[in-house]
Amino acid sequence: MRADRLLQILLLLQNRGKQTAKELATELEVTERTILRDLEALGQAGIPVVAERGKHGGWRLMDDYRTNLTGLKEEEIHALFISPSSHLLADLGMEKGAELARHKLLASLPRLYQKQAKDVWERLHVDTRTWRQSGEKVGGEVFQALQQAVWMERRVKMTYERADGEMVERIVEPLGLVAKGSTWYVVASRRRETEAVGDQAEKSNEYRTYRVTRIKSIIMTEDTFLRPVGFQLAAYWENSTRQFLEHLPTYEAKVEVSPSAVPRMTFTGRFVQMIHKDEPCMDGWTPMTLCFETREEAAGYLLGFADQVRAIQPQELREQIVEMARAVLMMDDDEPHKE
Repeated sequence: MRADRLLQILLLLQNRGKQTAKELATELEVTERTILRDLEALGQAGIPVVAERGKHGGWRLMDDYRTNLTGLKEEEIHALFISPSSHLLADLGMEKGAELARHKLLASLPRLYQKQAKDVWERLHVDTRTWRQSGEKVGGEVFQALQQAVWMERRVKMTYERADGEMVERIVEPLGLVAKGSTWYVVASRRRETEAVGDQAEKSNEYRTYRVTRIKSIIMTEDTFLRPVGFQLAAYWENSTRQFLEHLPTYEAKVEVSPSAVPRMTFTGRFVQMIHKDEPCMDGWTPMTLCFETREEAAGYLLGFADQVRAIQPQELREQIVEMARAVLMMDDDEPHKE
């Protein structure tokens, strides 16, 4: 409904500050033309919405304007009382505080809504952990220092272990923490020099994502930094995640799966995705197209099904599976070393 959208626009401008019509349109999933009409309607209703022109322009509320919005809807109350992932709150040291805050919020609600809020609290629980934990533990001095640096807007100097095992030192400006499942990441800005302009080099920001458990040491410096104008952690994370997935290596394999293995194949692992499944053939075997990250992962995964899966294409995959199976047989045929 348009009334709800107008309210959302007002809240976004109040909570986030200046926004472009494009940013508002993306957030609310409407066209920029619709947003412009809505902004005009807010102005006609007496809301002091002003436009700033230019490269860094946008729409904002006049300075010092605030509105008190009351009257939460039923679904909004439900959303507030969905139990968060307790282990992530524990990582942040906020588990007890979060529970106490919910008790206070519950007590502040009108009696009419208290039972509904309790029902949500008791019937919905969110647990983002996997069944088998990786064993990585976050916390300690590194994680505490990162949290402080994020809130205090202080640069940090850290020793970081890259994916290839190389240790590097970085000076970064931590902008926020993100939990993906049970894994914590810090999104930070790095300063870099670009082409020289006159006698001085121009500096710009690069955003980088670092896995917290790979930070081996950290020192919070006395240097403060200014957060980039318009930076939104959630929007950055969604965009970077999408780009990461789009650039992952892919390796497609056409296979045929025995009837007994089909149920197992539909519960694929973390590095394989079933992208196509045909009707069973005359012999009962089901053609499938699977997507892996690499050929090596494809060969190892399919070999684990033994005679329950036939690799059809590519030919190189078939050959590698045969070579791996022969290597296993040769190893089994070798006599164990005896002294």
